[in-house]
Amino acid sequence: MQIAILAGGLGTRLGPLTKDQPKSMVDVHGRPFLAWQLDLLRRQGVTDVVLCVGHLADAIARHFGDGSAFGVRLRYSDEGERRLGTAGALRWAQALLGEAFFVMFGDSYLLFDFRAIMEHFLARDRLGLMVVHRNENRWNRSDVAVEEGHVTAYAATPRPGMVHINAGLSVLRRAALETIASQRSASLQDLYAALIPQRQLLAYETQQRFCEVGSLVGLEEFRRLVAEGGLPR
Repeated sequence: MQIAILAGGLGTRLGPLTKDQPKSMVDVHGRPFLAWQLDLLRRQGVTDVVLCVGHLADAIARHFGDGSAFGVRLRYSDEGERRLGTAGALRWAQALLGEAFFVMFGDSYLLFDFRAIMEHFLARDRLGLMVVHRNENRWNRSDVAVEEGHVTAYAATPRPGMVHINAGLSVLRRAALETIASQRSASLQDLYAALIPQRQLLAYETQQRFCEVGSLVGLEEFRRLVAEGGLPR
């Protein structure tokens, strides 16, 4: 199984921690956060990793190389200073991507069953899938509406029927990227907006918790979970 990790952002919410290093290199108990991600993916059987990088990308490449020391095949798609957005970065990496692949953010740690998700996706003739969590505004504001196994709305502005939240993992077919203009900035939300009206975006509900280190609060929570033995190492 293959995954594209979107790790090209500036990491501004982490303040001085990302002034001189990318978010993927932020320390978590003596290891860069990306090392934790790669360990998790390897255990799940996701060993073909395309890292979509940009901001301070050389630091990542120097530390992780081709990924062999971490038990994965690691390749890089560097957008440099182009700022293509999350979907634009995938389009830039298109030549490295297989027919179907996972998409995860560079600040996410997701305790999901990746193989079950991929099998669910491949058994259905659709261009995309979003893993969702029934949130009902308990953590962040719910921003996803689901009906009959499909995402029917995904928007920052609340709408009736939105009780789910994007859990941070998607599956896409490479053909879905054709909706994104080459070398133009576009977000995943733009891509989803093109798929939803065509009922091309499946919804896969998970009860598992998901962690993120994109904020100082999230980073400290993740560090605490690791220290307390709440996450596998």
